Amino acid sequence: MLVAGPGPRGSRWTYVTAGCWALWTRAGAGTEFLLTAAVRDQRFVDLAARVAHYHASYALDLVHSVPLGRPLVPGASCDHLLVTLPHPYGPALEHCPLPAARTARLLWLLPVTGAEIAFRRATSHEALEERFGAEVIDPTDPFRRSVA
Repeated sequence: MLVAGPGPRGSRWTYVTAGCWALWTRAGAGTEFLLTAAVRDQRFVDLAARVAHYHASYALDLVHSVPLGRPLVPGASCDHLLVTLPHPYGPALEHCPLPAARTARLLWLLPVTGAEIAFRRATSHEALEERFGAEVIDPTDPFRRSVA
């Protein structure tokens, strides 16, 4: 697990899996996951590790969701993770070259609400992404209001 603190380009903490890419590869490419948070907290390291463990059995991919079974943090509205593109970091982060002509695709674990997952299932992933853009959500706020 890699943990990166705030820097000159942002105030977020970023938690990145390391090694998931080797679990499920297609044409030399595998997947890693990143989670962003406003604070450094072991619970986010543990959560990313649990997602990596889940990925080992179920091959998570773009637009999948992961129910957490409880709020991300006590009292939070977000209780799921949505696997999506790493929008806050720009498209250059999505593909990470590895040795031996391999690639890791980095996907973002965005904390979302159960209502947002239900909205996505009833409409589309794109419709939910449009709502996130229109509402300008803070992706590091687990207490944020649902856009659904």
